[in-house]
Amino acid sequence: MFKFFKTLLDVFIPPRCLLCGKLVDRHTGLCPECFSEIHFIGPNVCPICGHPHFFDTETGRCPLCINKHPPFDKVQSAFYYDEFSKHLILPFKHADRTDMAAFLSVLLSQIGTSLIESADMIIPVPLHPKRLRYRKYNQSALLALHLAKKSHKTYEPMLLKRTRDTPSQENKTYAQRAKNVKNAFSVSNPDKIQGKTILLIDDVFTTGATLASCALTLKKAGAEKVYCLTLARTRQI
Repeated sequence: MFKFFKTLLDVFIPPRCLLCGKLVDRHTGLCPECFSEIHFIGPNVCPICGHPHFFDTETGRCPLCINKHPPFDKVQSAFYYDEFSKHLILPFKHADRTDMAAFLSVLLSQIGTSLIESADMIIPVPLHPKRLRYRKYNQSALLALHLAKKSHKTYEPMLLKRTRDTPSQENKTYAQRAKNVKNAFSVSNPDKIQGKTILLIDDVFTTGATLASCALTLKKAGAEKVYCLTLARTRQI
């Protein structure tokens, strides 16, 4: 029955590339030309923060993680945040392109297989209720939901809460970002995460300040480990 309705859908609404609109083999995908423009991050990265450059050859860590271990245990990102990938991230985040969530979650699942398998539960980086009412949806929560369904992991969108409506992190240094999100999160039910391994989901890793604040909050509440998966990351350190 499902195949029958899918065939009807493909006949009356042919699948098209999410970006350029060209006809493609299936819904929720990119054409080969658009897909080839994504700059995926290779395996040679810092084993903690996932930074792809400037890591020490002896320890394998980047300078920041050598000097100070961040609160999270490991971060992985699928691709670079650049002029092309902005066309994937920004519409999904700000322009109601929730139809992109299925495709983008596949990219996350492919690069984060080991982290997903190790996690007890999947939690999105939360939006403040005021921001959520304005935006109508949390893009990180959509990604986390897709990953949880595919992996049969526990999805907990309400455990981690943003308690302060912080200003935008855009155009801020790491120190400013860290101060901006300090004590901005809380755990609604600490008993649920005691000794658990948490997988945090977010869209873009810039300096890591938001993920670090979330991870610190979760660990203070009793989490054993906090892993992080993001769609994209900037090239800066």
